[in-house]
Amino acid sequence: MPVFLADTRGHLVFYNESAETLLGMRFDETGPMPMEEWSTLFSPLDDAGKMLPMEDLPLVAATQHKRIASARFWIKGLNGVKRQIDVCAFPIIGQNDQMMGAAAIFGEAV
Repeated sequence: MPVFLADTRGHLVFYNESAETLLGMRFDETGPMPMEEWSTLFSPLDDAGKMLPMEDLPLVAATQHKRIASARFWIKGLNGVKRQIDVCAFPIIGQNDQMMGAAAIFGEAV
């Protein structure tokens, strides 16, 4: 299952090998990146081909609003492959209701 992990600022800190396949590049090659970078790097697009605003991405909602969010949209991997994906993101809450970051699981839409 492809997984993204973000810190409390929404900065991407890790994605797993399954995500690497969909995104078209290994995490070792991209490394951690700020929200402003990853939110556009994989070209999230609506059905009309229009770029999605950062605030419409589930991982951003989970990080900034501490809520579960989901969406279906298109991405263009760094290998040039365009895919429609389903994403579900959720905040990671620690002891004493402390925000620890957020995670997103995603996969190709069927």
